[in-house]
Amino acid sequence: GVWRQTRALLFKNCLIKCRTKKSSVQEVLFPLFFLFWLILMSMMHPHRKYGEVANTNLGTLDTSVLVNFVIGYTPPTPMAREIMKKVAFDNFEDGIITEEYLSEEELQEAGAFKPSNFVGVVFSDAMSYQLRFPDSVAMSSIYMESR
Repeated sequence: GVWRQTRALLFKNCLIKCRTKKSSVQEVLFPLFFLFWLILMSMMHPHRKYGEVANTNLGTLDTSVLVNFVIGYTPPTPMAREIMKKVAFDNFEDGIITEEYLSEEELQEAGAFKPSNFVGVVFSDAMSYQLRFPDSVAMSSIYMESR
């Protein structure tokens, strides 16, 4: 029954492995080679740990930079509106222009038309968000390796 079929299948597989030694060796050595390669690459580029930055007084904010500054956000939920209202009016005397967009695609299109003074905010939920900067903004090179 089952034992005889299993034994015949194992015998057949052993014969195949013995007759095709080159492919059998490749099946064992290629994964080991790639594992060695991954270990070597991770040793060449170790993760850097950055220390804490001490609290310092940065002085007052120069609000002249924020003239005609536009912050677009999506999705237009009541919580997002409340957060953006606080950002615009509670922190700055003149206020910052906030615009709401129905989708992230509309937000990206608006950012393409006014790249010099536009920042997009995409709210994932009430507690998390992602910033969308135009391509002309230079990204920090401090954390480039960890991307």
